[in-house]
Amino acid sequence: MTDKVIRIFKIINAIQSNPGITAADLAFRCDVNIRTIYRDLDVISHFAPVANEGRGTGYRFLGTFFQYPLDFSEQEALAFSLLPSVLHEDKVPPGFHTAYDKVMGTHLKEKSKLNGVLENIANIIQMGTPAYRKESRNFLQPIIGAILEQQSIRTVYHSQARNTTTEREIDPYYLIPRDQRFYLIGYCHLKQDIRTFRISRFQQVEATGITFDKSSFNIKHYLKNTWSIDRGSKNIRFKVRFSPDVARYIREEELFVHPRMSDQKDGSLLFEVTVNNAKEFMKWILQYGPEAEILEPASARLEMKLKLERWIKMYQ
Repeated sequence: MTDKVIRIFKIINAIQSNPGITAADLAFRCDVNIRTIYRDLDVISHFAPVANEGRGTGYRFLGTFFQYPLDFSEQEALAFSLLPSVLHEDKVPPGFHTAYDKVMGTHLKEKSKLNGVLENIANIIQMGTPAYRKESRNFLQPIIGAILEQQSIRTVYHSQARNTTTEREIDPYYLIPRDQRFYLIGYCHLKQDIRTFRISRFQQVEATGITFDKSSFNIKHYLKNTWSIDRGSKNIRFKVRFSPDVARYIREEELFVHPRMSDQKDGSLLFEVTVNNAKEFMKWILQYGPEAEILEPASARLEMKLKLERWIKMYQ
């Protein structure tokens, strides 16, 4: 088993340094028969995009795959670190211990470097905190690390709406920036469903060391028709006319949905979109005041009319 592990590392390094190397050359370098090389290449193909483009063309890695850095997960690193303890000393081939030390040394160096990079990223990304509110801890670094390593996190989370604080285990999938805030989308084990969490409401975050699989989760499908971050349960089709004065700004908006925009002869813009949270969309429309007129649906038009009437009464 040990021989096979070392041989696979040799094969990977040989292909990286000699793209197009043949199976016969690999067999010569590893001092095994060519059938053994074919079996090893089959094993490698399960975790690396190795390909042979035709007879006589040899083997190479596709895309940007490269063995260095090692990119061990915590589970892989633990398994590899235990390797010497399960081997019989008399069966360990010459050079194993020095090779083992080099691999583990590289892993520890990579881990230290990755932590430094994540710390720099977390420091660069500044999340606004209102002046009247006590500054909260920045948990971006452990969350980003957990997302990259697909590792669950154990958290203490405060829900503002219910004014409750709960302990939760979350499989972190994606970080989403919205309106000077960061949100985490992931699987909540407490609710047994996908949930959205505001980063500033975490009071504690720590990695569990337990890996997870996102399975078939698709972030684009999950956020389809979601105007900002809060998903609603009912799709509503809006039609809005923007005046010529703001039409060009609307065209330049970086939106997370895909509206249909039609230029009108008078320079105005007809904006049609389907969203699943009408409240969030109406908030966005309000910032344009009289430069935006809701044409459809009639219920949203009436809601806007009643809101404006209340405003007029306030300021009379």
